[in-house]
Amino acid sequence: MIVTWMLQTYLKDICRIVNGLLKTALGPPTGSTTALSPAQDITFRHESVKCLVSITKSMGAWMDQQTRIGDLYLPKISECNGTPEHHLPLNGEEGNASDHELHPDVNSEFSDAAALEQRRAYKIELQKGISLFNRKPSKGIEFLTSNKKIGRSPEEVAFFLKNTAGLDETKIGDYLGEREEFCLKVMHAYVDSFNFNGMDFGEAIRFFLRGFRLPGEAQKIDRIMEKFAERYCKCSPSSFSSADTAYVLAYSVIMLNTDAHNNMVKDKMTKADFIRNNRGIDDGKDLPEEYLGSLYEQIVKNEIKMNADSSAPQSKQANSFNRLLGLDGILNLVNWKQNEEKAVGANGLLIRHIQEQFKSNSGKSESAYHVVTDVAILRFMVEVCWGPMLAAFSVTLDQSDDKLATTQCLQGFRHAVHITAMMGMQTQRDAFVTSVAKFTYLHCAADMKQKNVDAVKAIISIAIEDGDYLHEAWEHILTCLSRVEHLQLLGEGAHSDATFFTSSNFETEEKTPKTLGFSSFKKGTLQNPAMVAVVRGSSYDSTSVGVSASALVTPEQIQNFISNLNLLDQIGNFELNHVFAHSQRLNGEAIVAFVKALCKVSLSELQSPTDPRVFGLTKIVEIAHYNMNRIRLVWSRIWNVLSDFFVSVGLSDNLSVAIFAMDSLRQLAMKFLEREELANYNFQNEFLRPFVIVMQKSNSAEIRELIVRCISQMVLSRVSNVKSGWKSVFMVFTAAAADEQKNIVLLAFETMEKIVREFFPYITETETTTFTDCVRCLLTFTNSRFNSDVSLNAIAFLRFCAVRLADGGLVCNKTGSVDGTVVVVANCVSDVQGLTDKDDHASFWNPLLSGLSKLTSDPRSAIRKSSLEVLFNILKDHGHLFSRTFWNSIFYCVIFPVYNSASGKRDVSLQESSCSDSSASIHPEGSTWDSETSSVAAECLIDLFVTFFDIVRSQLPGVVSVLTGFIRSPVQGPASTGVAGLMRLTSDLGSRFSEEEWKEIFLCLKDAAISAVPGFMKVLRTMDNIGVPNISRTYADMEWSSDHELTNDEFGDDNLQTATYVVSRMKNHIAMQLLILQVATDLYKMHHQSLSAASIEVLIALYSSVALHARQLNSESILLKKLQKACSILELSGPPMVHFENESFLNHLTFLQNVLVDDYFTHAEIDIETELVAVCENVLGIYLKCAESVTHPGTVPVPHRKLPLSSAKKEEIAARTSLVVSALQGLEGLKKDSFRRYIPRFFHLLVDLVRSEHSSGEVQFALSNIFRSSVGPFIME
Repeated sequence: MIVTWMLQTYLKDICRIVNGLLKTALGPPTGSTTALSPAQDITFRHESVKCLVSITKSMGAWMDQQTRIGDLYLPKISECNGTPEHHLPLNGEEGNASDHELHPDVNSEFSDAAALEQRRAYKIELQKGISLFNRKPSKGIEFLTSNKKIGRSPEEVAFFLKNTAGLDETKIGDYLGEREEFCLKVMHAYVDSFNFNGMDFGEAIRFFLRGFRLPGEAQKIDRIMEKFAERYCKCSPSSFSSADTAYVLAYSVIMLNTDAHNNMVKDKMTKADFIRNNRGIDDGKDLPEEYLGSLYEQIVKNEIKMNADSSAPQSKQANSFNRLLGLDGILNLVNWKQNEEKAVGANGLLIRHIQEQFKSNSGKSESAYHVVTDVAILRFMVEVCWGPMLAAFSVTLDQSDDKLATTQCLQGFRHAVHITAMMGMQTQRDAFVTSVAKFTYLHCAADMKQKNVDAVKAIISIAIEDGDYLHEAWEHILTCLSRVEHLQLLGEGAHSDATFFTSSNFETEEKTPKTLGFSSFKKGTLQNPAMVAVVRGSSYDSTSVGVSASALVTPEQIQNFISNLNLLDQIGNFELNHVFAHSQRLNGEAIVAFVKALCKVSLSELQSPTDPRVFGLTKIVEIAHYNMNRIRLVWSRIWNVLSDFFVSVGLSDNLSVAIFAMDSLRQLAMKFLEREELANYNFQNEFLRPFVIVMQKSNSAEIRELIVRCISQMVLSRVSNVKSGWKSVFMVFTAAAADEQKNIVLLAFETMEKIVREFFPYITETETTTFTDCVRCLLTFTNSRFNSDVSLNAIAFLRFCAVRLADGGLVCNKTGSVDGTVVVVANCVSDVQGLTDKDDHASFWNPLLSGLSKLTSDPRSAIRKSSLEVLFNILKDHGHLFSRTFWNSIFYCVIFPVYNSASGKRDVSLQESSCSDSSASIHPEGSTWDSETSSVAAECLIDLFVTFFDIVRSQLPGVVSVLTGFIRSPVQGPASTGVAGLMRLTSDLGSRFSEEEWKEIFLCLKDAAISAVPGFMKVLRTMDNIGVPNISRTYADMEWSSDHELTNDEFGDDNLQTATYVVSRMKNHIAMQLLILQVATDLYKMHHQSLSAASIEVLIALYSSVALHARQLNSESILLKKLQKACSILELSGPPMVHFENESFLNHLTFLQNVLVDDYFTHAEIDIETELVAVCENVLGIYLKCAESVTHPGTVPVPHRKLPLSSAKKEEIAARTSLVVSALQGLEGLKKDSFRRYIPRFFHLLVDLVRSEHSSGEVQFALSNIFRSSVGPFIME
């Protein structure tokens, strides 16, 4: 209660004082009387304002004084660490061991006295060097190296720093953090000497920080932690997605360590806070909460000792501890998501502190004076008095032109902004800053006065003095600076930026050279709408003014405007530029807020419809340049803002604005690429990403061409510095490769060619995944439709990439050993199976091989052939590196799709060509492979399979299926290619095939023959819907009408087209079926000794299925008649149905006879004779059915007499004669016992043959032989 009462008393007093001064400053109300004269009243009011300013000033001074008190507790580093001598080892043996390590050249032949003297002198010099190092590290190292106490290499110096006792840990940290080249190398060697393999992150950072103390400069800490993150990710490649994650987490751990183990921090960070602060740091994803929770517990329970030999006094404040570590302004970056007012808000700690003071003085006099040291108490005072102060300053500044009064008001504004900004009072701070910005009258320059110019100066002073705490208020300040610069340019007579953003810049300058300049004001009138808007003015919040062209500006307004422009001469370019140059001194939070505000101001400038300007854009480039040396953690946040800005401006409809933005981005990128990026980081890629986004989304060919030129220039001039940026580079070129503008494609490929030819080692220097990005880019170029040379060269470069991959051209940093040695892919693939299990090399080979596989279906013949050759050459040249598992994947995902794609297109082309002339090609140009491509593809496949047969023999069925697919082709060329390929395959590998593999080959042939039938029969059934007059369903009717004249009227045009397609398909189908039989026959003849009974059974099934299919087709009498009529009308030769049937049965019969003669199989395994007799029965039955007599409709059959055969029947009988003779010879060749067993099945057929009419004497002669040699002896028995 006492505390509450005292606070209320303080607040009432300050409120009463300020309100009284406000009333005095505003003067007596209107209509009231006063005894003061006007002069006295003004003086009285001014003094009131002066008092308010003094109050504000005293508040700020007291706040600054209390803030600086903490710095008094900050000890000197030298005082904390003491003299370097007490760090030296006290044990003589330890000293001797160190001496021996550091100076191994001691001559053991010296006498003991000489050796002792030499060792003593050595130790004196060594201690002298250590003492010098502890005062000036660089001079100490120089002394030790020049006296040969340590080597001159970075590794030897790092070893010295890590292992030598007596060195000041703070000085070690300072030396390691230096940016000089040699110091950087020493720091890298020092960090690389640590082996973090098997350590979790908390253990690793604890182990790392035990030997030195982090320096006090943020840049030094940044360099050390950046290298630590890279080293940790190299030792534990699977820990995080990139080193950026480890980098941010390292800072977060340091902040947690400080927060948890400093007694002055009362509001401790909770586990939930720690997890929340680290959200999204793993490449946009969250680390597991269990992992972060475990890390939190580890740090909280066990402090990281950054300096084991000395500890800072526990009485110092928390911010002093942070400053000692160099972490003030850094730790808050990891925790930027927390409420910014939390730290300075009034809390229970303040109340308890005041309560304790009152209790301790409760027995003293009531007039005791209580001293308050916590600045948070000031917040209550400001909250109650800021409104009256704002009113007093604003009203006085607005109503008075007195120099002293306005100066006092502006001073009051400055002090008020300082207090509210420092206290984190956002609303109050923005109110004061906005008021000053409005009083500048820059938005209405014609009404400006000297006090408004003074307000501009106050704005600049606020920006310089309180920039660290302005945050969102920066937007008002930067808007004022933009308007000042705009008015100054007008005063100098310079052209507006809009002049350079028109499509006809030069014409505008020639026609109206002075319409926008200063001299135009002297003419007394203006016509330019943008200039009219400037002179007439607008509201403060307006970003653009739409003034009608008819609105005129009076001469008086022009004169006021000119005189006011002269007033702005008091503000020089130095003052304006100083604000931006001073940005490099802003803390991490402030610079991010500054950049955000500047981007908003720049966007409003560029989006102005009447007067677009580039002031903000040019300043963004300057700001980025000034702050490029900030630590990565800060710079990443800056670039997140700038990246979105450049993308937005780069996609602007105003081409000139977009070009200016992209060129500005190029300047920044060139500057940034000068900085070295370590392995496993991703910031270069993030930096170049705006180029990628604009390249992909921009509709302007000029912008896309500019981006390609910018990227080309950056890469070729800074190629050795490009690391993670390669990903964005290749993404830009990939987008360019698919561009619709030929010049963009050619320009991008020109650079891509140079990169691959000359700079390939740089591509994968730090990140092997960029190899895949390069491959994808080249694959996109292969699809270029503008120039075949580009596509062919891109394919050649893909082969070059394969050679480099196979030869170990990729440096695998992620799988590198922890001792810093380099591991290449070639070394990894020595154990191919192991690599396959990890999918390491597959991730590099798969995109390359799959891309070439897809190219084989390119409509351009040259591209198809080139991609085929390159694909199979790569596989043949480097296939020895692949495991069996990976080979299987290659066949299924790369090789077989090549042929499946061609086969699929071939089927489609056949359907689309149903209306084409039979003499023309049955597939359109470019829809499938030509004969030459098919031949190359088959040869490549056979060569590859033969070369690696032992490891890929399991893929034999697929390879044979590919070849039979060629055989099934309706085109003569591919079919011949398939036959030749299959014959070569069996010729080269036949002796190595197992019986099961032979069976697989014949099964593939059988499947090829059978699988073609359903689709063919579906085509054939389309003839069922075609009706033709005078065609009956009887065989006699067909004979009767065979000689009738046919006309085109019986078929429609559509029906004729369908019939033409069916005839063409039937011819092709028959040719394919007979070709498969021929291949099977040839394979049997060449390799019958290697075949098993199972293979023979498959062959029998093959011959039987084809023969039965041929018989089925010849039974379609109505269909055949329709096709016959259609062929007669179209003057086409009919399908060779009889030939098909004869040849299929003849092949079947011949095969069975050969199997019987070879006698490799016993009858117990296969009943060949039964199959042979059955085939002969079918042949004889078909012949007899063809030779029997027919009767015309309406005639009476004549008994005991046959009618003569028609000419068509005679021709068919003559065609079947050779088949019947072969069947009779087959029966005659049966063994005596077999003939006796089977003769009841076919004797009646022999009798019918004797009674039948024949076209020649061959059948009678064969009958005579069988009766004489086989039937006669059987009857005689």
